[in-house]
Amino acid sequence: MLSKFIKNTPNSVWLLLLGFGFYIPFLGQVHLFDWDEINFAESAREMLLTGDYLTVQIDFKPFWEKPPLFFWLQVLCMKAFGISEFSARLPNAVIGIVTLQVLYQVGKKLHDKAFGFLWAIAFWGSLAPHLYFKTGIIDPTFNLFIFLSIYFFSKFLSPKLQNIPWSALLAGVFMGLAILTKGPVALLIGTLSFGVFILVHLRTESLPNGFLRYVIFFIISTFLVASIWFGLEFARHGKWFFEQFLAYQIRLFSIPDAGHEQPFYYHFIVLLIGCFPASVFAVKGIFNKNFKTSKPFVLLMQCLFWVVLILFSIVRTKIVHYSSMAWFPVTYLAVYAHRQYLDEALAWSKSLKVALLIIGILIGVLLMAIPLIGMNSFEIMPYIHDDFVLGNLQTPMSWAGWEWAIGLCFIIALCVFVYRQFALGLYATMAITLWLYVGFVVPRIEPYIQGAAIDFYKSFEDQDVYINTLGFKSYAHLYYFGKQIPKNQKSYDENWLLNGKVDKPTYFVTKNTEAAQYMTNPNLSLIKEENGFVFFRRKPRF
Repeated sequence: MLSKFIKNTPNSVWLLLLGFGFYIPFLGQVHLFDWDEINFAESAREMLLTGDYLTVQIDFKPFWEKPPLFFWLQVLCMKAFGISEFSARLPNAVIGIVTLQVLYQVGKKLHDKAFGFLWAIAFWGSLAPHLYFKTGIIDPTFNLFIFLSIYFFSKFLSPKLQNIPWSALLAGVFMGLAILTKGPVALLIGTLSFGVFILVHLRTESLPNGFLRYVIFFIISTFLVASIWFGLEFARHGKWFFEQFLAYQIRLFSIPDAGHEQPFYYHFIVLLIGCFPASVFAVKGIFNKNFKTSKPFVLLMQCLFWVVLILFSIVRTKIVHYSSMAWFPVTYLAVYAHRQYLDEALAWSKSLKVALLIIGILIGVLLMAIPLIGMNSFEIMPYIHDDFVLGNLQTPMSWAGWEWAIGLCFIIALCVFVYRQFALGLYATMAITLWLYVGFVVPRIEPYIQGAAIDFYKSFEDQDVYINTLGFKSYAHLYYFGKQIPKNQKSYDENWLLNGKVDKPTYFVTKNTEAAQYMTNPNLSLIKEENGFVFFRRKPRF
């Protein structure tokens, strides 16, 4: 009876259940993480507070970095469920459920049902692609729109579809949505990928009739969708806004943000580890030129992978999720290669097994080490030479004592499934491990990182005071204090808050590594030092 039920249940239903069961739970269990998660949620909160849904703001000042589409999604969730961590992360969880369905349908059309299902499972069961659907980061939503644009663009390269303009129009619609989500970098990724693809493709194939006409359809629909917001901003603020927005985009590519300048090979390592285990299977698909296929989509995914990897290796600011668009080609090429293993066109080589074991065991050891460090924090303190980290490790935390076993079980399952040459087991192991880790370990890790500061901000919620950070960048005080629209513009001036005639109680948060320079300020009274953070108070002066 059970086997019949399993066999007769459509793949799309199983993927729907996996999406709901793995992406929705624990969304609101921990505070949002500084910077990006809190940054984006704060923009949505300020939209709700001001009633201005067209202007993206941080600290009630224009925020040049991102267009508003993702914030609109967060606003909708906040209207439905309140301003909370759950609401801030829910859009990506829903996008994750949709992404699994999209991959299944696209894989089924390109190949067959089994390919589509395995592609969705590879995305669901790889480290970073799975984890990011449980965050409030923009990129999973942005990436899905770009992927859909590239998919529909690829369809009108087929001679069978050369008289149907809908694929070109849809490609433009999704590209426009991607631009509304994260800006013109979407168009850069898309056009570079297709430019490289067409150059390689033209060596053996000609472009279909009407190709340029469809490119025009694509450009028009992209422009119209992107103009939903960019056009309104131009009408409201003129070129001044665009100058600021484009200046930021240029700075992002040319000047590294503090703490985010990494070596050129950074994203190579990020994708290899972050997209595990799909990344190891994908190596065959990325470098193999001899896959027998009549479909140009394989080549297109190879081009997309290299464009994303090289582009964001050149960009001076390097953050893990910047190369996340490569998760789509990595998982696709992993499944394409894996189908060759199933058809015995390729064998599970010794090097493949060794790579899976080495990377997997390293991940498992890290998963074991984090809770063990937390449980034994006082024993390792003599070996730590960073005062802020030492302060973090003094956070009182109750551990059940078994959390490290999640990593051990991961390693055992990894070895079994590599030995059995069972890729589905590897993906399921990763997904289940992450579900357990997010549910039972991350809530005990997060307080070490930022718990004391966030608890301090929340203690002043709805009070008429000023709160500011000193010596470090943060958005947490804005969101968790629930900052209201400022009435006194002088409150943006840090020197005025420290030394001027402030008109209401003022509180400051700094790190213990920065505190010495403020201890001698006669205007400040030390409140407490807790878990690496130092808290000051200043009375108003009239």
